[in-house]
Amino acid sequence: MIKIGRLRSLLFVPGDRPERMEKALVLGADALILDLEDAVAAGAKAAARSAVREFVDMRSADMALFVRVNPLDSSFNADDFAALAGAAMTGVVLPKAEGRASVAELRRRLPGDYQVLPIATETPRAVFTLGDYDGAGLAGLTWGAEDLPAAIGASTSREADGSYTDPYKMVRALTLFGAHAAGVPAIETVYPDFRNLDGLAAYAARGRRDGFTGMMAIHPAQVPVINAAFSPSDAEIAHARAVVDLFAANPGAGALQLDGKMVDAPHLKAAEWLLRLAGV
Repeated sequence: MIKIGRLRSLLFVPGDRPERMEKALVLGADALILDLEDAVAAGAKAAARSAVREFVDMRSADMALFVRVNPLDSSFNADDFAALAGAAMTGVVLPKAEGRASVAELRRRLPGDYQVLPIATETPRAVFTLGDYDGAGLAGLTWGAEDLPAAIGASTSREADGSYTDPYKMVRALTLFGAHAAGVPAIETVYPDFRNLDGLAAYAARGRRDGFTGMMAIHPAQVPVINAAFSPSDAEIAHARAVVDLFAANPGAGALQLDGKMVDAPHLKAAEWLLRLAGV
């Protein structure tokens, strides 16, 4: 199985725009998602498959490359898999995933040494499988707030101020907990208003606060904002090290004092998590 590094930012690139793929290599994203699904019109899918396969064959050694295929029940899916057979891509993004059975079916149809990133909330049934994922072979778990409301006839997933309505707050939370239950990274969904970088920064900061470890991006300008949001600061790292060092110096202690505040086992666990997130 291909081993990948941290996934703070995953940038979507349309599969029918090979010139954008080449430019995206130097934009600072931790991974690219070469899109064969929503970003590509039906009439352009054949050309997109060829462009994506050629790019993966040329650039798979340069950075993490994921390919978003069309859903398993789509008429486009078989051609996607035929084009990708044997490709050395890092992973496959699976839209409209419905639990581990979908992941197993993907691997049956497209054997290979790659990881899977399910978009795990795009159908009503998918919501009820968010605790079903087995972490083996998964790059993470992510969600979306566009396909699900369309699937149930809802007018929108958002309030007038852009925040999520209650059903989609719940779906986001279940994705977060489902990812951690499976032992894989929780990847936050996209922020559609790509011109609003301040709004993105606030959204990404909330994601990291809540336990997401990375986020998908739809525009190059979003990448540095997302990377910053999901990178612990020097002060955070120093505090986490101090907590870990304090408990290491006091083996068997249940609660200790640091900088005038009590710290205990949950604080130690959080500090260890942050240091792993920071890669130090």
